Amino acid sequence: MSFLFLFLLSLAPLFHSSSPLPYPYNSSFHIDCGSSTPSTDSYNISWLPDKFFTGGSTSVVSEPLHFHLQHEKTLRYFPLSSGKKNCYNIPLPVGRYYIRTFTVYDNYDGKSHSPSFDASVEGTLVFSWRSPWPESLTRDGAYSDLFAFVKDGQLDLCFYSIATDPPVIASLEVVQIDPLSYNSAQTGDSYILVNYGRLCPGSSQWGPGFTSDPDAFGRSWQSDSDYRAGKSESAKVITTKENINGTEKAPNYFPMKLYQSAVTIEGRLEYELPVDAKLDYLVWFHFAEIDSTVKKAGERVFDVLVNDKNVSRVDVFKEVGSFAAYSLNYTEKNLSSSVLNVKLSPVVGAPLISGLENYAMVPADLATVPEQVVAMKALKDSLCVPDRMGWNGDPCAPTDWDAWEGVTCHTNKNGTGLVNITENLEVKA
Repeated sequence: MSFLFLFLLSLAPLFHSSSPLPYPYNSSFHIDCGSSTPSTDSYNISWLPDKFFTGGSTSVVSEPLHFHLQHEKTLRYFPLSSGKKNCYNIPLPVGRYYIRTFTVYDNYDGKSHSPSFDASVEGTLVFSWRSPWPESLTRDGAYSDLFAFVKDGQLDLCFYSIATDPPVIASLEVVQIDPLSYNSAQTGDSYILVNYGRLCPGSSQWGPGFTSDPDAFGRSWQSDSDYRAGKSESAKVITTKENINGTEKAPNYFPMKLYQSAVTIEGRLEYELPVDAKLDYLVWFHFAEIDSTVKKAGERVFDVLVNDKNVSRVDVFKEVGSFAAYSLNYTEKNLSSSVLNVKLSPVVGAPLISGLENYAMVPADLATVPEQVVAMKALKDSLCVPDRMGWNGDPCAPTDWDAWEGVTCHTNKNGTGLVNITENLEVKA
């Protein structure tokens, strides 16, 4: 999936000691795309039958027994007869959301041709799929997730066909999260954070959809083993069943399980995270001193380096003591390479890490000004525009895609939005 060498230091220690409060956000949807019936999976997640879509057809993967969860076996695809642009339009309270999709081909159509298509969230291009997919991805599918703001009471997740290929989606999950999470007070609400790696060192994959371990946001956490570089592949895993102070707290609600495992090594601990160039990346580091032999400040000290720039010196015990969560975040600007390198370099003792997250900061694209969106949708209804014309989602956004057929778009005078002109439009059923 595809989508800047200037650095911006933004280190913010985050830790709390009070008891967690109940999670205050309750808007969520788990949609089994292509399914006609509701279900509850083995992790007690309730799935809705397919709804909120603008068009398309349904199918089943060619090897249903290969997939463990029901929502991975059915899918919705959007043939060209439904138009080049199709969407899921989900009514939601204004706020910030965690959005996860499961995408799979598995030769559902018997054509042995994985499709090329783009996907957008709220009018911003976020994912691009290009044929041929890697064999493992074609057969097994993949989960993709991001954080986005919904400002108009409706989430638009849209798909755009490349050539004549039909976009596909097997499941869609939307969970409301704290609007102040992941530094939005500093970065604002004009970025979508696309997950490029959410690692829990020392653990196998866990979280909603994979295990019964809770995460208030719905995040899943994967093993770090495939991302360790050099001698770090032999890092030692340490775990604890002790409670970790400072977890499950606003605004990020990081789960306790994240801090109950860690990896450490005598020497330098190194990770290589694959990325796309020319984007900014928000990197989060998670630590907890869960080694009971470390009893005072100064016994474990290490430097955190991102692409060889020293961004922080860390002494977890000095900051929060033992068995307590401690997090840092850092933004790298204008990444020019396809790999983001993270090193923990020892100063005293051996470095240790419990979690590592990496998000592409995708700037929100310009959108059609709201009053014109309303007017164009009213026009669509009055003209009974057929599905094949693809009049779905924002009439002009994403700007990477073609506008609605018969519509020309340009930036408004102050550069804050898009306006459109309807050309001589002849609609034929």
